Amino acid sequence: MSKIQEIYGKVERQERISEVEAVCLYEDGDLATLQKFAHQIRSEKHQDKTFYNRNIHFEPTNKCVYACKFCSFARKPKATEEEGAWDYGTEELKEQLDKYPVGSLTEVHITGGVHPDRGVDFGEELVSFIKRERPEIHVKAFTAVEVTWMAKLSKLSVKETLTRLRNAGLDSLPGGGAEIFDSSIRRKIAGGKAPADRWLEVHGEAHRVGLSSNATMLYGHIEDYSHRVDHMSRLRQLQDETGGFNSFIPLRYRNENNSMSNLKEVSLDEDMRNFAVARIFLDNIPHLKAYWVMLGVEEAFKALDYGVDDMDGTVDDSTKIYSMAGSIENPALSRDYLCSRIAEHGFKAVERNSVYEEI
Repeated sequence: MSKIQEIYGKVERQERISEVEAVCLYEDGDLATLQKFAHQIRSEKHQDKTFYNRNIHFEPTNKCVYACKFCSFARKPKATEEEGAWDYGTEELKEQLDKYPVGSLTEVHITGGVHPDRGVDFGEELVSFIKRERPEIHVKAFTAVEVTWMAKLSKLSVKETLTRLRNAGLDSLPGGGAEIFDSSIRRKIAGGKAPADRWLEVHGEAHRVGLSSNATMLYGHIEDYSHRVDHMSRLRQLQDETGGFNSFIPLRYRNENNSMSNLKEVSLDEDMRNFAVARIFLDNIPHLKAYWVMLGVEEAFKALDYGVDDMDGTVDDSTKIYSMAGSIENPALSRDYLCSRIAEHGFKAVERNSVYEEI
């Protein structure tokens, strides 16, 4: 029996595969076979359900102390409005919230640049403002990189920072800032931002203080399959310890308007291979999300056959992080559109809240 057939046998028997075996699936696995296994795992976990929510994004600033080579969103800390920079606070947040009647949103997702002067006080202000204005809304806010910077500016530990944010009304953390964990790759692309161990520390502490979170991985740039598997392995290990991750979100590198624009983007087949292997390898993270804003709408629906069970949400033209890198301009999908397209692909659309309780 060949090595790949042995691995297929383990997957069929629902045995956990190793890092070496996951790399072998990437390199030698037949895409149709990977699709079959990923779909089986998805069906066992979630039947025919495909989840979505009603969310918007708020990006307080694109000024950033870091200079990640893959990023098309960030501007230098002293950049002006004429140079494309912005600083938003509660006034702009209120303007955005006021567009949506009570009951029309279940989540506000807050991430942005790492602003040089904004510590935990600013984070508390945004979160508590939402809870005063719209207490029914789940606040998912601040990447591990942002939390690390808030802690540094405010001279607090990570745990103290997260506890203060939680007490102000923070409900969960998004998964951004993970990029790729391998230190050699991270040094080349991530502009000196918090290392992998700190990202994992922040999420571990979040889980321990009662905040769930998501996890991401930026793929399709200068990494290889072993780097992807190492990344997912570290997530799998932390999930074994804490159980705090709700979903895993592979993020496709987009090559417009950044310092790595010479790189070609990966193919659709490579996207699907990545989803399938992730669904097989990450046996302890319940949900696999296709972030359609980054991936593309049709591509995200296709991923439903490769292990994906979550389509994120309506978003409603409230994020620029990926559109500035060449993905969908003015990203917005209606609930009716999401539901009808999910049904067209043979699945049942299920609205969820931010921790995957069905609405």
